[in-house]
Amino acid sequence: MRQDEIWDAEAARHYDTPGEGMFAPDVLGPTVDRLAALAGDGAALEFAIGTGRVAVPLAARGVPVTGIELSAPMIAQLRTKVDADTVPVVPGDMATTVAPGEFSLVYLVFNTIANLLTQAEQVACFRNAARHLAPGGRFIVELWVPELRKLPPGQQAVVWHSEPGYVGLDTYDVLTQHVVSHHFRFGDGRQAELFRTPHRYVWPAELDLMGQLAGFTLESRHADWAGGEFTAESRSHVSVYRLA
Repeated sequence: MRQDEIWDAEAARHYDTPGEGMFAPDVLGPTVDRLAALAGDGAALEFAIGTGRVAVPLAARGVPVTGIELSAPMIAQLRTKVDADTVPVVPGDMATTVAPGEFSLVYLVFNTIANLLTQAEQVACFRNAARHLAPGGRFIVELWVPELRKLPPGQQAVVWHSEPGYVGLDTYDVLTQHVVSHHFRFGDGRQAELFRTPHRYVWPAELDLMGQLAGFTLESRHADWAGGEFTAESRSHVSVYRLA
């Protein structure tokens, strides 16, 4: 399925979980704090802005935020929160679409660069970020670390989260670096709801090379938005790339 088919009206309606999950204050608060500090007095551009989970509170902090978003239903959901003057959005994909203006910060959160399913598209995304930045500007990528160490020979799936009413399962194709995330939600009856999203996983070293190809150097890498140390056991990272 194409990304615009996955992020349809139904997905947009159910995307927001106020106060819970990635909308929980202990998750969203450090994200907005770090982005506001890195933006400084400049403007920020969010690739794949979605329903404005990060952009809306960041704009409320006084940072001018523009977005690029492929899904019209996601943009429509964002518009229920803020108008186009507060957070303008350019429809299109994050690898090629150009937003007007020059920015001190471009950011891409919650594993979204993995929605681009080829290495060439992911490299183009880095180059698109560089295209929008002022000299010395920063590109921030939040991305999970592939859990291949959990895959014994012959096994293709990993359960990465399980709680009452929900199971998250990833299936891996290690030849193409493709992953399909399966989100199962269920109640007490026999019925369950399944939502699937395809991704191309990227190792941190490969991500750094993509940055170099676009003129970036790695400025910092942490395990989370609060600045935790990135180690071999970290399940995700927040990487900050600086343009020359």
